[in-house]
Amino acid sequence: MSIARLEITLEHVAPAVMRRIEVPLTIPLADLHLVIQAAMPWWNCHLYEFRVRDMRWGLPGPDNGAFGSPVLPAEKSTLGDLIDATGARSFKYTYDFGDDWVHAIKIEKVFEPKTEASYPRLIDAEGRCPPEDVGGPWGYQDYLDAIADPHHESHEDVISWRGPGFDPTTVDSQAIEKDLAKLARKWGGKAARLPRKTRTPSVDG
Repeated sequence: MSIARLEITLEHVAPAVMRRIEVPLTIPLADLHLVIQAAMPWWNCHLYEFRVRDMRWGLPGPDNGAFGSPVLPAEKSTLGDLIDATGARSFKYTYDFGDDWVHAIKIEKVFEPKTEASYPRLIDAEGRCPPEDVGGPWGYQDYLDAIADPHHESHEDVISWRGPGFDPTTVDSQAIEKDLAKLARKWGGKAARLPRKTRTPSVDG
């Protein structure tokens, strides 16, 4: 089993929001979705989709394929499957088709797991995730403008909605690490500690 280091960047927002995580290549895309939700963090209350060019993975609906390329079931495909099917070193993950949060995901490298490490795990984090249901990148910018200016016409409304003191530059890395550790225990417990001898595929950083 091999490990992929992923750089995940939320597009069209400032200050920048970035997470660097490590996950097994064998992780189902439905579980990678949960990892991203925990790493940002989001609330996992909307639909999502992984995309590479015209290939899509997510939750197929009753009209699957009627309005574009069919959505492949994310629970039946792994990150390694995505790489094998497309040859891609980068792909997109979209969460909430209303707010349309697009995440650019880059495969930085693939390597043998560390014997004492458990996966998924957080390597680096930058920037605070926007509030859920804020209205996408443009709604988020309006939110930041309003919360920063006591004289803004929407200032009291956004304070009432989510409270004061939102700092877009801070990130609670310890909380993210705790949530990812919960996923590691849930999915494998001690089995999340991977064997020393593994074969690394041809994809690398």
